[in-house]
This record gives sequence, C-alpha cells and structure tokens, in this order.
Amino acid sequence: MSNKLATISKAHTREITRNAEIKMRKNLNADALFATVRIGFSQIEDHRPGNIHHSLDDVLMAGFAMFSLKDPSLLAFDERRSKGPHNLMTIYGMRTISCDTSMREILDGVHPDSLRRLFKDAFRPLQRGKVLEKMVFMNDCYLLNLDGTGYFSSNTLYSDACMEKFNAKTGQSTFYLQAVGAALVHPDFKEVIPLCPEIIRKQDGETKMDCERNAIKRMLVKLRQDHPHLKFIVNEDALSSNAPHIADLEEHSLHYILGVKEGDHKFLFQHVDQAVESGEAIEMALADKDNAAITHCFRIVYDAPLNKSNQDRRVTFVEYWENNAKTGRTQHFSWITDLAITEANMCQFMRGARARWKIENETFNTLKNQGYHFGHNFGLGKQHLSEVLVLLMMLAFLVDQIQQLCCPLFQAAWKNWKTKRSLWEKVRSKFHEFHIATMEELYRALLDHRPVPLPQ
Repeated sequence: MSNKLATISKAHTREITRNAEIKMRKNLNADALFATVRIGFSQIEDHRPGNIHHSLDDVLMAGFAMFSLKDPSLLAFDERRSKGPHNLMTIYGMRTISCDTSMREILDGVHPDSLRRLFKDAFRPLQRGKVLEKMVFMNDCYLLNLDGTGYFSSNTLYSDACMEKFNAKTGQSTFYLQAVGAALVHPDFKEVIPLCPEIIRKQDGETKMDCERNAIKRMLVKLRQDHPHLKFIVNEDALSSNAPHIADLEEHSLHYILGVKEGDHKFLFQHVDQAVESGEAIEMALADKDNAAITHCFRIVYDAPLNKSNQDRRVTFVEYWENNAKTGRTQHFSWITDLAITEANMCQFMRGARARWKIENETFNTLKNQGYHFGHNFGLGKQHLSEVLVLLMMLAFLVDQIQQLCCPLFQAAWKNWKTKRSLWEKVRSKFHEFHIATMEELYRALLDHRPVPLPQ
C-alpha cells in the first residue's frame, strides 16, 4: 500500500513540475486579454451626466466578467458580488461593482457601436503573434462564416427593439430578437474566431431573408472598416445566393462560397444538366485517403449563369456527393463560388465549404449549450441593453477561443477537466472559495489540484 502511495506521490510531483514549466504567451493569455478589454472599456465615453458612483468601464467589465465566468444570470452574478468581490477586483480590475439593477440601467444607455473596437483590440494580438496565419484557408484567404440566429423569443415579454410575428390562426404575437454572427473558421481547427456580430433590427424587414440581408449588408461595411486589408472567403447558406448580395460581396473585395438549392435555382441547375449532356462539365471521383469506404464525387461547371433574371452574373458551380459504401449513405451538396476550382484544390474547397456548419455548431450551439447561456433573457431594457449584453457575451467567447487556441496553460486545464462545463465549474468554485490574484494562478491551482492560499 505504501509503495502505491509513493508511486502516486511521485506521479503527482512530476505533474506539478510539468505544470510549473507551462509558459504563458505574452498578450495571448487570460490576464493580458482581460487587461486589453479593460483598457478598451476605459476609452468609451460615459453617456451619463454629472457625478457617478460606478464608472462605465467598471460596469462594462462586470458584464464581461459575468459571461467570462459563465454565470447563468445577472442575479447569480449579483450574489457573487454580495458574497465577496475581491477576485473581480484583482483579476478583472474593477474598482467598484454595481448591483444587477444598476448594471442593467447603465448598460442600457451604452451604444452598441462603441464596443466594436474591443473585438479589434482582442484580434490584434493574434495577428502580431503570427497565430492567425495558421488559419489561412486557401488563396491566402481566411474562411469567414456568416449566419443568423435567434437569441430571444417570448409571447409576453417584449421591448421596442423586438421584432414581432403574428399568428393569424391563434391570434397570438411572438416577440423575438436575432443577430448575424461572423466567425473565422478552418476545417482543421476546432477553434473559431468570432468577429463583432450585427444585431438584426426591427426596421430590417418583415421576412427572414430581408432581415438577414440588410443586417449582413451593414456588417460587410463594418468588416472592411475594421479589417481593410485581410482577404476573406465568405461562406454562407442558400439564402445568400442572390445577385444583390453577390454584388455587395464584390464591392467589398470578398470572395464567396454560397450554398444553392435546385428548388431555388432551377435555371442554374438546368444549365448544369445541359453542360453535363454536352460534355462541358468536369466530373471526377476520388477515393478518400483515410477511409476506403468513402468516395468523393465532384461535378464542376464554369461560367454558369446565376439565374434566369441575372444571366450576366456568371459563377462557378460545384456539386459534390460523399458516398459511403459501408453504410450505403450518400450526402449531397452544391455551391456557387468565384474561386478558381481545379482538380488540385477541389477537395480543399469542399472541406471549407462543408465547414459552414462551424458557425452553427462551434459558435451558436456552444454559446447556447456550453455555459454562456446565449438565449437566456439577461434583460431587454428600453434602449440597447439586449444588444450590449450580446456583444459582451461574444467578446468573452472570443477571449476564451483565443485562450483555447494560444494558451498552453488553459489548454492543460481544459484537458485535465475533460469538458468545458467541468472547467467552468472549477473556475467558479475557486472564485467563490479563495482570494486569487490572476487567472494564471487560478489555472495552475486547478492543474496542481491544490487550494489557492488565502492572503495573510
């Protein structure tokens, strides 16, 4: 028994030694990123006149900390404040911490556009640290996924910002809020790099297509203002494969991969069928290099008309089937693009096009189901509260994704606790129980399975 204990003790000592050697990357760890966020908040002009008790940057940092710590509600965060706010001050740099009611009232008056610079500030170290270069997809471009999602819906609660759907059969109205998300993705990386989302506003239209289209149009303008020199390939669903949107993409020098469906583009698919009959289409089947049961089948038609009304808008059409001989299952996809698709890059193109699901699974589903509580009503407010809270949540998600991509200490802590939910629970537990100076100290305590010493 004693030999077994000695073996365990030696293993634990080796683990502690290994953890002590884990280096924190400058500007790409939690403490550095929190400081960057704090500086950004301090540069936002306070909208409140006269003397104030809580500074605007303290209140914004409190909202950011709530999502950073994955508290399920403003009330839960307020309980943290009342039980002892020391770690919020040491780690997040707050001088005072407002109650949940004050936080709602103050954040309600913050204009959402003032938070855009925070995403650029957090994004910049990725560029300087050469980390972003690993996520270049093809043609020296980054793959940028865009998609809309809902984050609030109710038959009773609403604000002036809410859109409304009326059900004539039931006579009931549904009030809802939506946003367009944008994220840099790569088929070889689990991580996504979210950019500043664009909220779909009440005046954007009466249908899903109009709403998303108008919000995305605004987003593209802001994207080029924030990142004028980065090369992007925009990856979107079939709602976006229309001439006006393609013109918007070209206006901002953006390449595109857009889904198309036969039901919406009959003229295009008829043209493809004619190209196949006349031998003008390129057709190819390739065996999967890792799974002998899978065959990749491609059909490419160059210079195809987008639709009957816009025959002068020429695109490259790519159709793809994945056939699995073992399961008998076939998956089918079709896209249009302005990229030059060849035999050499068609598989890479296909992997990127199919990575469109990352905006849904790795972004929206993570935010809704892995601790961020995207979809929970943190507050509607009278002016901008719901938008501001969404931006603070996405900013916290961006900081987490940068840590996951770049910080060995965070990666080790996550690996040690298996799941993100378990890791967040342990972080909150340490926060409640001990006085902690930095996130580095907290992560090392988690790795060493030891309590953080209380101050003298």
